[in-house]
Amino acid sequence: MNHAISKTVLAVASAALIAFSSASFAGHHAEKEAKEGDIVDVAVAAGKFNTLAAALEAAGLVATLKSDGPFTVFAPTDAAFAKLPAGTLDTLLKPENKDQLTAILTYHVVAGKVMAADVVKLSSATTVNGADVSIKVVDGKVHIDDATVIMTDIGASNGVIHVIDTVIVPK
Repeated sequence: MNHAISKTVLAVASAALIAFSSASFAGHHAEKEAKEGDIVDVAVAAGKFNTLAAALEAAGLVATLKSDGPFTVFAPTDAAFAKLPAGTLDTLLKPENKDQLTAILTYHVVAGKVMAADVVKLSSATTVNGADVSIKVVDGKVHIDDATVIMTDIGASNGVIHVIDTVIVPK
């Protein structure tokens, strides 16, 4: 993995996401103006998706998420990755585990642009890896499998990002 490229991609996405304010599904759902940059650029500029960006690079998925899309990404923060059992991330980032890493990362992506107001109307969604994530609203909070959505409708030129607090894994 080229760390210089990962850091550059992360720096650009970090700056873009910092500009967004937090929104809950129970609150206002107005679509935020699409920021300049694709999903990867916006995520990297935010500064809290460094692990996700490194994982996308290791899995060879950066080019895919920079393509036209549109995509909806349920993006786990660095803190979400930190909750994984010790050694899990290091193991997944090894070249011999690229297929498993790719399966997990594509489980966080849905084809099409699905805004928060639409997500809350769903009970599941089919991910790019072919498996379905469950969606439920409990006490005004949206859950994607075992993750809670903590920020919504972060626009990008090729889709939308919803931030989650836990890495979700296909069953």
